Amino acid sequence: MFLKKSLMQILFVTMLFALPALVSAGPAVWDGYSKRLELPKYVEYWEEPDGAVSLNSVRQLPEHEWQPNGKDSVSLGYGDEVYWFRVNIRNPGSGTASLFLEIGYPVLDHVEVYLLEDGELVERQLLGDKQPFYQRPIYHRNFLVPFSLSGDDELSIYLRVDTTSSMQVPLTLWDQDAFYVAEQARSLFEGIYYGIVLVMILYNLFVYMAVGERSFLHYVGYIAAMPLFLASLHGVAFQYLWPEATWWNDQAITVFLNLVVLFGGTFSLHFLNVTPANHPFLNRLTVGIVVMAGVTAMAGMLVPYRLLILPTILLAFLGCTTMLVLSIVRCLKKDPAARYYALAWVFMLFGGIVLALSKFTVLPRNLLTENATQVGSAIGVILLSVALADRLNREKKSAFEAQQRLLLEERKARMAQEKSLRIQQEANTLLEQRVQERTRDLESLNNQLRELSATDALTGLKNRGHFDRTFSSAVVKAYRFSQPLSLLLLDIDHFKKFNDTHGHLVGDDCLQMVANCIREYVTRPQDLAARYGGEEFVVLLPDTPREGALRVAEKIRSRIEETGFRVSDEVLHLTVSIGLCAVCPSQADATKDIFSWADEALYEAKGRGRNQVVACEPPSVQGAEPVMT
Repeated sequence: MFLKKSLMQILFVTMLFALPALVSAGPAVWDGYSKRLELPKYVEYWEEPDGAVSLNSVRQLPEHEWQPNGKDSVSLGYGDEVYWFRVNIRNPGSGTASLFLEIGYPVLDHVEVYLLEDGELVERQLLGDKQPFYQRPIYHRNFLVPFSLSGDDELSIYLRVDTTSSMQVPLTLWDQDAFYVAEQARSLFEGIYYGIVLVMILYNLFVYMAVGERSFLHYVGYIAAMPLFLASLHGVAFQYLWPEATWWNDQAITVFLNLVVLFGGTFSLHFLNVTPANHPFLNRLTVGIVVMAGVTAMAGMLVPYRLLILPTILLAFLGCTTMLVLSIVRCLKKDPAARYYALAWVFMLFGGIVLALSKFTVLPRNLLTENATQVGSAIGVILLSVALADRLNREKKSAFEAQQRLLLEERKARMAQEKSLRIQQEANTLLEQRVQERTRDLESLNNQLRELSATDALTGLKNRGHFDRTFSSAVVKAYRFSQPLSLLLLDIDHFKKFNDTHGHLVGDDCLQMVANCIREYVTRPQDLAARYGGEEFVVLLPDTPREGALRVAEKIRSRIEETGFRVSDEVLHLTVSIGLCAVCPSQADATKDIFSWADEALYEAKGRGRNQVVACEPPSVQGAEPVMT
């Protein structure tokens, strides 16, 4: 009865999640009042096998081969796969609509667009940034396909996309007049942003030529690389700077992003005064990131984009994180320049976060959210320019005050001056020692706090939060290197009855005994044992095949069964049921599936009478049931 009820619940949840996908596979409706229509939730896609496939072959595919997107964005990540997309558009009105199909990701390599009306091919367009810009039907940084849709008619659109960049295909249907109105506002934003950056470049370049301060030169390199990177990413550079240089258009993204990290790092070191003397670790870390960014930027002239983009993104993330840490550390050191610097980074990161939230439909897609990156970076550029000017003024003021003090000090005796200098040096040395001691103490306390926050207080094992983070990282690593990954779910048999009979204090001792038995067989540095909640425990075994995981699970089960647990004058023996899943993940976000399979195996072990290990064989075909052994 329990199993039947569980199967009914699973079937209900499956139908609940499948229903939106089935609904979203219908045609998109363009009525007479529409100005703009987002198409991703109406899109279906199919992964092309090795070798090119013709349009006729694609049209003859059975319906079950097409996967409904069912989301507000079309994003399939990085890879070598080629995808076909299709969407149907229906005009229930009586008038003819003049429309644009906008593909809003300008770094796609090859895009073939087919328009079919009543089953007949009426238009074919070959787009992509591997084609010269002036071969596009509409001169725009995004890909635009103009067409007309007659009243009471339906149009089928097929797209074949082959790209080395991320497989993102944001599709938007526009009324042509509405598109040009919206484009005016977008162009105004772009013009304001690039105008601000150009003014800041010229201003700081002139200041550098006047005062010779190297911080201004590093800053000029940084604010020159940033807009060039954004222009390359958004297709503006391909439209206005190198419309025929298709090879360079891809490489420019990685080159300029690495230059942003390079000049951002060197500027931060000079501007925040992060030296080997006051911040040896942060200085070495930042210098290392700068060197890697320089090497990767030079490699961008030779290495293909598809091989360099992921390392570049990782390096950019590491660089941004490090620069933010530098600003926080220097703020804690009461550095006045760090306040401007940290505020500038807050605006830049805020712009990126707003843009990301709009891409994931958390925020509405409008002119402000679409240009949040430019707005944030423009404000950041202005703040950093103000900070440089403020620093220059403070240095001039300090120099003037120092000169005045020097004139006064010259009137005093030389012996008094030497004594004062000696006392000052001793004080500085003592202050540096105290700062270093405090920094070490803070680092030690932080390490202790991190360890405590990741540990279950009762059992001494890691807690659920630490397990979730480690599990996600382990699945990503196993997917990237095609390594086996095993997950064990343990549940103490009849623990509730044990707790009710002997009390919660004895139950706590029981949990500690089980944790000690688990700890005996989870000994590798990369392995992880954690208390998941209540009487449930999890064991994560990276790079461990099914046979090895079974041995570990059986040892743990036998050890717990053999270990006597004394309650008053009575010696009790506990047992555990263990569900096991060993798999080479087929995707980087397979944590839910792996955990679900292991949980199903645990329920199977309980259903078979408890005190045993049941392994789940993941389904080889999507939608199939897993096999329990």
